[in-house]
Amino acid sequence: MNGKRPHILLVEDDLSLGYLLSDLLEMNGFSVKLCRDGESGMKAFNAAHFDLCLLDVMLPAQDGFTLATRIRALNKTVPFIFITARSLKDDKLKGFGLGADDYITKPFEEEELLARIRAVLRRSGEEKNSAPEQSFALGKYVFDAGMQTLRLGESTRRITARESQVLQALCLHRNRILKRSELLKAVWGDDDYFMGRSLDVFITKLRKYLKDDPAVEIENVHGVGFMLKTQQA
Repeated sequence: MNGKRPHILLVEDDLSLGYLLSDLLEMNGFSVKLCRDGESGMKAFNAAHFDLCLLDVMLPAQDGFTLATRIRALNKTVPFIFITARSLKDDKLKGFGLGADDYITKPFEEEELLARIRAVLRRSGEEKNSAPEQSFALGKYVFDAGMQTLRLGESTRRITARESQVLQALCLHRNRILKRSELLKAVWGDDDYFMGRSLDVFITKLRKYLKDDPAVEIENVHGVGFMLKTQQA
């Protein structure tokens, strides 16, 4: 965890249990923000960065499922674990359907909770470390796949999500041949004829966007695929 104390949002309406869990987590290397209902939990999430959310399901003002839905609408990647006294199968399925990383039923052993939290944070860290590169220097251009922008000097062009996906795939293989079928599957999930025609349109558009730097070129490797050629590997 790179020496930094992971910051946990704990939303638990039973304050006795909340304080107990806060103390447990603090003693085991975590930083904790404790809230007692869904509304205050949402305010806390909006006000600070959290590495993990630990949410009780049965909360006043706003239940844990609703809170998780609102959090996920703002942040697609922050992991969360539901803690609840309800062990119904439907509740668990609903929780996982909302994107929960884990679901633990009260009462639980302290060591089990700590182990589950560490496992989720470890997976979350591995996913971040293995996430595809987002920013690329392409000759005189700077391409940000996450922001869908292509910058040349003081001029910034916003490109579409699909254009960004195609260019990102080419960037990840720059100065190497990327097979047409691999590019189609990476972006569209399929490599049929109609997807191939769409790809050709996007390649033409990207060439126009990159035309102001002759050091950057998308080469068509006949019968194989494409190569994004740039002097900056």
